[in-house]
Amino acid sequence: MYKKVLVTLDGSKLSETALPHAETVARGCKQPQVILLRVVEPVAVPYGEAATGISFEQIKAAEAAEKKKAGKYLEKMAARFTAQGIKTSAKILTGNASEAIVDFIDKNNIDLVILATHGRSGVSRWIWGSVADRVLRHVCIPVLMARAPGCGLLYKK
Repeated sequence: MYKKVLVTLDGSKLSETALPHAETVARGCKQPQVILLRVVEPVAVPYGEAATGISFEQIKAAEAAEKKKAGKYLEKMAARFTAQGIKTSAKILTGNASEAIVDFIDKNNIDLVILATHGRSGVSRWIWGSVADRVLRHVCIPVLMARAPGCGLLYKK
């Protein structure tokens, strides 16, 4: 059913809660392509007095270091899938996470996106926003959201 499955990761343990779901989907779909995606936010460039002494080269070096770190992380995560014989690739993008994910989905014929969510609500969701929520609202494909362990404890009986 799903031929191209996108799994978004941000390097956190929370984002990795999406991986077991992706493994299950991949095994059930018989030979899908799993794409692990990490979006690296651009280095925030200070301005005013704080910008003194920071060169363009230093900014680019910091971004390159973040991409290298993301690449090593994705290689490690991809090994989980390749060890099971699941066709896996990794992609690193730079930019705003939700915009980059939605754009990648639109341009790459993704059939399913799997991502983790903090499960925030109310004011904290309004203040911090939610990449998962933005992705859900802007794509026209199925989205599987893996909730953070322990979220919703207030509602358990």
